[in-house]
Amino acid sequence: METFTSSPCSDPSGNLGIQNCQDEHFLYFAYGSNLLRERIRLSNPSIIFHVLGSLLGYKLAFGSHLGKPSSTWHGSTATIIQSPSDEVWGVVWRMNISDLCSLDKQEGVEDGLYVPIDVDVRTEEGKVLKCRCYQMTDYVYGLPSPQYKKVICMGAKQNGLPSDYRKKLDAIETNNYEGPLPLLEEIEAALNVSEKTQ
Repeated sequence: METFTSSPCSDPSGNLGIQNCQDEHFLYFAYGSNLLRERIRLSNPSIIFHVLGSLLGYKLAFGSHLGKPSSTWHGSTATIIQSPSDEVWGVVWRMNISDLCSLDKQEGVEDGLYVPIDVDVRTEEGKVLKCRCYQMTDYVYGLPSPQYKKVICMGAKQNGLPSDYRKKLDAIETNNYEGPLPLLEEIEAALNVSEKTQ
Protein backbone atom coordinates (compact mmCIF):
# COMPACT_ATOMS: atom_id res chain seq x y z
CA MET A 1 0.00 0.00 0.00
CA GLU A 2 1.34 3.42 -0.94
CA THR A 3 0.37 6.51 1.03
CA PHE A 4 0.44 9.83 -0.79
CA THR A 5 1.88 12.77 1.12
CA SER A 6 1.60 15.29 -1.70
CA SER A 7 -0.53 18.38 -2.09
CA PRO A 8 -4.34 18.01 -2.15
CA CYS A 9 -4.22 18.89 -5.83
CA SER A 10 -1.77 16.14 -6.74
CA ASP A 11 -2.62 13.55 -9.35
CA PRO A 12 -3.42 9.94 -8.35
CA SER A 13 0.26 8.96 -8.53
CA GLY A 14 1.23 11.82 -6.25
CA ASN A 15 2.73 14.06 -8.93
CA LEU A 16 1.85 17.70 -9.43
CA GLY A 17 0.79 19.27 -12.68
CA ILE A 18 -1.34 16.64 -14.36
CA GLN A 19 -4.61 17.94 -12.93
CA ASN A 20 -4.83 20.41 -15.83
CA CYS A 21 -5.10 17.64 -18.40
CA GLN A 22 -8.84 17.52 -18.83
CA ASP A 23 -8.78 14.23 -20.74
CA GLU A 24 -6.93 12.29 -18.05
CA HIS A 25 -8.89 9.95 -15.81
CA PHE A 26 -8.33 7.99 -12.64
CA LEU A 27 -10.19 5.28 -10.72
CA TYR A 28 -11.50 6.03 -7.24
CA PHE A 29 -12.74 3.37 -4.81
CA ALA A 30 -15.62 4.68 -2.67
CA TYR A 31 -16.84 2.81 0.43
CA GLY A 32 -18.63 5.50 2.49
CA SER A 33 -21.10 8.26 1.62
CA ASN A 34 -19.58 8.51 -1.87
CA LEU A 35 -21.22 5.18 -2.69
CA LEU A 36 -24.30 7.27 -3.47
CA ARG A 37 -24.11 8.76 -6.96
CA GLU A 38 -25.97 11.94 -6.06
CA ARG A 39 -23.70 12.58 -3.08
CA ILE A 40 -20.36 12.29 -4.89
CA ARG A 41 -21.70 14.20 -7.90
CA LEU A 42 -22.37 17.31 -5.77
CA SER A 43 -18.67 18.20 -5.97
CA ASN A 44 -17.38 15.81 -8.63
CA PRO A 45 -19.54 16.05 -11.78
CA SER A 46 -17.28 13.92 -13.98
CA ILE A 47 -17.91 10.63 -12.16
CA ILE A 48 -18.92 7.61 -14.21
CA PHE A 49 -19.76 4.23 -12.69
CA HIS A 50 -16.97 1.81 -13.58
CA VAL A 51 -17.51 -1.41 -11.62
CA LEU A 52 -18.22 -2.87 -8.18
CA GLY A 53 -15.28 -4.24 -6.29
CA SER A 54 -13.92 -5.39 -2.95
CA LEU A 55 -10.85 -4.44 -1.00
CA LEU A 56 -9.38 -7.54 0.63
CA GLY A 57 -7.57 -7.36 3.94
CA TYR A 58 -9.52 -4.34 5.22
CA LYS A 59 -12.65 -3.75 7.25
CA LEU A 60 -15.05 -0.82 7.32
CA ALA A 61 -14.84 1.24 10.52
CA PHE A 62 -16.29 4.48 11.86
CA GLY A 63 -14.46 7.11 13.80
CA SER A 64 -13.03 10.60 13.72
CA HIS A 65 -9.67 12.29 13.32
CA LEU A 66 -8.22 12.81 16.82
CA GLY A 67 -11.66 12.02 18.24
CA LYS A 68 -13.30 15.16 16.80
CA PRO A 69 -16.60 14.14 15.13
CA SER A 70 -17.52 15.59 11.75
CA SER A 71 -19.42 18.88 12.03
CA THR A 72 -20.88 18.18 8.57
CA TRP A 73 -22.30 14.76 9.48
CA HIS A 74 -22.69 15.28 13.26
CA GLY A 75 -20.87 12.08 14.09
CA SER A 76 -18.11 9.73 13.02
CA THR A 77 -17.37 8.98 9.38
CA ALA A 78 -16.21 5.89 7.53
CA THR A 79 -12.65 4.71 7.10
CA ILE A 80 -10.88 1.47 6.30
CA ILE A 81 -8.64 -0.42 8.70
CA GLN A 82 -6.30 -3.27 7.82
CA SER A 83 -7.81 -6.60 8.88
CA PRO A 84 -6.46 -9.75 7.16
CA SER A 85 -9.69 -11.79 7.21
CA ASP A 86 -12.08 -9.02 6.14
CA GLU A 87 -13.09 -7.19 2.98
CA VAL A 88 -14.74 -3.89 2.15
CA TRP A 89 -17.15 -3.62 -0.77
CA GLY A 90 -17.57 -0.45 -2.73
CA VAL A 91 -17.91 1.31 -6.06
CA VAL A 92 -15.09 2.12 -8.44
CA TRP A 93 -15.84 5.48 -10.03
CA ARG A 94 -14.02 6.70 -13.13
CA MET A 95 -13.24 10.41 -12.75
CA ASN A 96 -11.52 13.22 -14.59
CA ILE A 97 -8.24 14.46 -13.13
CA SER A 98 -9.95 17.87 -13.10
CA ASP A 99 -12.12 16.66 -10.19
CA LEU A 100 -9.17 15.48 -8.11
CA CYS A 101 -8.80 18.72 -6.13
CA SER A 102 -12.48 18.77 -5.19
CA LEU A 103 -12.38 15.09 -4.16
CA ASP A 104 -9.31 15.69 -1.98
CA LYS A 105 -11.01 18.73 -0.47
CA GLN A 106 -14.19 16.75 0.25
CA GLU A 107 -12.10 14.11 2.01
CA GLY A 108 -10.29 16.69 4.15
CA VAL A 109 -6.83 15.91 2.79
CA GLU A 110 -5.59 19.50 3.16
CA ASP A 111 -6.67 19.50 6.82
CA GLY A 112 -4.98 16.17 7.46
CA LEU A 113 -8.22 14.30 8.20
CA TYR A 114 -7.71 11.66 5.51
CA VAL A 115 -4.79 10.65 3.32
CA PRO A 116 -5.07 9.30 -0.21
CA ILE A 117 -3.75 5.77 -0.59
CA ASP A 118 -3.19 3.44 -3.51
CA VAL A 119 -5.20 0.18 -3.22
CA ASP A 120 -5.80 -2.96 -5.28
CA VAL A 121 -9.53 -3.51 -5.76
CA ARG A 122 -10.79 -6.88 -6.95
CA THR A 123 -13.81 -6.86 -9.27
CA GLU A 124 -16.52 -9.54 -9.30
CA GLU A 125 -14.86 -10.94 -12.46
CA GLY A 126 -11.56 -11.32 -10.61
CA LYS A 127 -9.72 -8.40 -12.23
CA VAL A 128 -7.50 -6.26 -10.01
CA LEU A 129 -7.71 -2.48 -10.43
CA LYS A 130 -5.31 0.08 -9.00
CA CYS A 131 -7.51 2.74 -7.37
CA ARG A 132 -7.22 5.89 -5.34
CA CYS A 133 -8.84 5.59 -1.93
CA TYR A 134 -8.82 7.52 1.35
CA GLN A 135 -7.97 6.48 4.89
CA MET A 136 -8.53 8.45 8.09
CA THR A 137 -5.50 9.66 10.02
CA ASP A 138 -5.26 9.53 13.83
CA TYR A 139 -8.44 7.44 13.91
CA VAL A 140 -10.51 7.30 17.10
CA TYR A 141 -13.53 4.96 17.15
CA GLY A 142 -17.00 6.51 17.26
CA LEU A 143 -20.57 6.18 16.02
CA PRO A 144 -21.94 7.74 12.83
CA SER A 145 -25.14 9.76 12.66
CA PRO A 146 -28.25 7.97 11.36
CA GLN A 147 -28.23 10.35 8.40
CA TYR A 148 -24.67 9.41 7.41
CA LYS A 149 -25.49 5.73 7.73
CA LYS A 150 -28.60 6.29 5.59
CA VAL A 151 -26.55 7.78 2.73
CA ILE A 152 -24.12 4.85 2.82
CA CYS A 153 -26.94 2.28 2.82
CA MET A 154 -28.74 4.10 -0.01
CA GLY A 155 -25.55 4.05 -2.06
CA ALA A 156 -25.01 0.36 -1.38
CA LYS A 157 -28.56 -0.40 -2.52
CA GLN A 158 -28.40 1.92 -5.52
CA ASN A 159 -25.31 0.17 -6.87
CA GLY A 160 -26.27 -3.39 -5.95
CA LEU A 161 -23.59 -4.26 -3.44
CA PRO A 162 -23.84 -7.88 -2.21
CA SER A 163 -26.87 -8.46 0.03
CA ASP A 164 -24.80 -9.92 2.90
CA TYR A 165 -22.63 -6.81 2.94
CA ARG A 166 -25.69 -4.55 2.82
CA LYS A 167 -27.08 -6.38 5.88
CA LYS A 168 -23.86 -5.54 7.73
CA LEU A 169 -24.30 -1.89 6.79
CA ASP A 170 -27.92 -1.95 7.95
CA ALA A 171 -26.75 -3.25 11.34
CA ILE A 172 -24.35 -0.36 11.98
CA GLU A 173 -25.06 1.33 15.32
CA THR A 174 -25.56 5.11 15.22
CA ASN A 175 -25.37 8.02 17.67
CA ASN A 176 -29.11 8.80 17.24
CA TYR A 177 -28.50 12.42 16.17
CA GLU A 178 -31.86 14.01 15.27
CA GLY A 179 -30.96 17.61 14.44
CA PRO A 180 -30.72 19.34 11.06
CA LEU A 181 -28.18 18.21 8.52
CA PRO A 182 -27.95 20.59 5.53
CA LEU A 183 -25.81 18.26 3.41
CA LEU A 184 -28.44 15.51 3.63
CA GLU A 185 -31.07 18.00 2.45
CA GLU A 186 -28.82 18.86 -0.52
CA ILE A 187 -28.38 15.17 -1.33
CA GLU A 188 -32.12 14.49 -1.07
CA ALA A 189 -32.82 17.42 -3.41
CA ALA A 190 -30.36 15.93 -5.93
CA LEU A 191 -32.08 12.53 -5.55
CA ASN A 192 -35.45 14.13 -6.31
CA VAL A 193 -34.03 15.67 -9.48
CA SER A 194 -32.53 12.31 -10.50
CA GLU A 195 -35.86 10.53 -10.01
CA LYS A 196 -37.69 13.09 -12.16
CA THR A 197 -35.18 12.78 -15.01
CA GLN A 198 -35.18 8.97 -15.11
